[in-house]
Amino acid sequence: MLDLISHGRLVSGWVRGTGRESVAHNIPPHYNWERFQEAHEFVVKAWTTPGPFRWEGKHFHFRHVNPWVRPYQRPHPPIWLPGVVSRDSLMWAAQKRIPYIMLATEMEPTRQAFQLYHDTAAELGYESGPQNIGYLWKVHVDETEELAEQAGRKYVQGPSNPFLAGNEGTVNPALLGLPGLTSRTRVLPTQAVATGARGGAASVLGRPYERQIQDYTIISGTPKTVLPKIRHVLEYVRPGSIFFWDADGAMTHDDAMRSLRLMGAEVLPAIREMAKELELPGPFEVDPATGKPIEAQPAAVATQEHGNGTSA
Repeated sequence: MLDLISHGRLVSGWVRGTGRESVAHNIPPHYNWERFQEAHEFVVKAWTTPGPFRWEGKHFHFRHVNPWVRPYQRPHPPIWLPGVVSRDSLMWAAQKRIPYIMLATEMEPTRQAFQLYHDTAAELGYESGPQNIGYLWKVHVDETEELAEQAGRKYVQGPSNPFLAGNEGTVNPALLGLPGLTSRTRVLPTQAVATGARGGAASVLGRPYERQIQDYTIISGTPKTVLPKIRHVLEYVRPGSIFFWDADGAMTHDDAMRSLRLMGAEVLPAIREMAKELELPGPFEVDPATGKPIEAQPAAVATQEHGNGTSA
């Protein structure tokens, strides 16, 4: 429905989840990866196949599947896979030619993980590129360096990652390390820092603010000072999609609005020019599956294909 309402602007992000989901849904954790793959195949079939049809899989059983409306985008909305831990998930994304999005990890392990994607793609006979990978990290923009320093430190203050135990950034191994959830020998180099940069009080439950500033896990400053640092990340990691994690921790509404205004007015336009200069196409410019440029579909054609027989 969101895809229809937005006329094809939906991008679906597929997350395997952690042990917390297995516990909450009372599902044996060692079936997590199998269930994820089967769920993917089922949803794609429901998006692309007129009903009714029957689904009898290993983990999911539906006698009567009859999607009465299918997505606006054909054959279906883009699928992106975010993660930080499992080699199997990243390699599966490469096999499916799905963009893989790394979440708030240090740059060197991130680059190593992305190289695994590219190497897997090469083994499968295709050349992946920036359009196949994305990176999320903490970036805050402010009016002065003093305000940026004050707001940036709030990343490691106040409420932290709500998905960790007690909302305090501490890792509960009983939930995150369930037997069979993820192979302990097939993890990405980003796994060791997967949670340290994403929540918790400074120097106590998470990595100190100064350390994260030093290694670019957090970038905070004025437009003039953040842009060279963002460029460094783009040059080092070479993602085709980037996501800025802002307004977190103890930041106030005013902190968020100042950053949002400056992002839109000064930072994002400059980054788009950087991406062109550095030859970092995104998945809306180059098809991750084919490596070929995406040509915009005329609006009249899209209306005709997805209309219900009435004029638009």
